[in-house]
Amino acid sequence: MTTYIVTFEIKDLTRKKQVKEKLKEFGTYCPIHDNAWAIRSEKKATEVRDFVTPVMTKDDRIFVIRTGTEAAWRNAYGTDHSEWLKKYL
Repeated sequence: MTTYIVTFEIKDLTRKKQVKEKLKEFGTYCPIHDNAWAIRSEKKATEVRDFVTPVMTKDDRIFVIRTGTEAAWRNAYGTDHSEWLKKYL
């Protein structure tokens, strides 16, 4: 399993919610902030991107990057999310 950071820029709130629902389908995920989530998957970065893009328009943006070098954060969404990030990043 690989951990990815997925960031997205979507103005339409309905589409933003749809993107978040697609990311939840990976099963192991952690919202980092409103426009960035961490997910775990066997897929390649391009496959993660392609899995999410059907609910996006040509004006929406997405960025997927594999983690593994170093990470730091402040004010995660609670202890559970902070522990998830410590475990998988």
